[in-house]
Amino acid sequence: MKQDMARPPIARGLDTDKFLAGIARGIAGALLFALPMLMTMEMWELGFYMDRMRLLILMVLNLPLLIVLSDRVGFEYTTNWREATRDASIAYCLGIVASGLIFVVIGVITPDNTPHEIIGMIAVQSVPASIGAMLGRSQLGGQSQQDDNDSDDPVHERETGYGGELFLMAVGALFLNLNVAPTEEMILLSFKMTPWHAVLIIVASLALMHGFVYTLSFRGSHDLAEGTRSWHAFVRFTIPGYVIAGLISAFCLWTFHRTDGVGATEILMMIVILSFPGAIGAAAARLIL
Repeated sequence: MKQDMARPPIARGLDTDKFLAGIARGIAGALLFALPMLMTMEMWELGFYMDRMRLLILMVLNLPLLIVLSDRVGFEYTTNWREATRDASIAYCLGIVASGLIFVVIGVITPDNTPHEIIGMIAVQSVPASIGAMLGRSQLGGQSQQDDNDSDDPVHERETGYGGELFLMAVGALFLNLNVAPTEEMILLSFKMTPWHAVLIIVASLALMHGFVYTLSFRGSHDLAEGTRSWHAFVRFTIPGYVIAGLISAFCLWTFHRTDGVGATEILMMIVILSFPGAIGAAAARLIL
C-alpha cells in the first residue's frame, strides 16, 4: 500500500493521445535531426562497403543508448525499464521507416540496388534517425497553452545525476559526430594539421564546452552553487566531457573505416578534429536535455 501511495499519479495506463502525439513528434524528430545525413553521399556509400560486423556493433550499442535516453526524454513518462525498452524499440522502428521512405523519395534507393545495399544504407541511417526520433520528445514537445499540467511534466522535472550528465554528453557527442565522421574531410584535415593546430583545437573545444554551459547564459545553462569555485565544474564536467567526446570520436572513426591503413599520428589528429564538433554536441546536450 505504501508503495502504491508513493507512485506518481501520472504513472498509470498508456495515454493513447499523448503516446500518438509522441509518435508524431518522433517521426518529425527523425526527419529534422537526421535529414542532413540522409542527404549525404558518404553515408549512402557506407551502406555498400561498411563491414557488417562494425555495423552490427553500432546498431547493438544504439539500442541500450535509446533505452536509457527513453527513460530521460521518451515518448511518455515511463515507470520501469520495460516501458523504456518499448519506447526505444518504437524510436528505432521510426528511424528505420523514416530512413527508408526518404531514400525512396529522393531516389537513392532504386530497383537497381541489391538487398545488401538497401539494408546497409537503411541500417546506417537508422542510428541517427532513431536518436532524432527519441529527441523529438524533448525538442518538439513544447508546452500547450491549454494544458497547464505540462508544467508538471515529470519527464522534464527529473533530476539528472552525475552519471546521467555524462551520459547525455555522450549522446550529444555521438549524434554530432555521426554527421561528420564518414566524410573525407576528416582524413584530409588530419594530413593538413600541425601539432600546434591540434593544441589550439583542444583549447578551443574545452573553452566552448565550458562557455556553453556555464558562461554564455544560454537557456538551460547551469549556474554554479554559491561558494563553488569556478574550476570545480571545469574539472568535474568539462574535462570528463571532452574525454567522452574523444572516445566517441575514436569509436565513430573506427566504425566508419576512417582509421584503416592510417598512421597513429593521423588517427590522433582525426580524433582531435572530430572531438571539436563532438565537444560542442556534448555541451549542447546538457543544455537541451
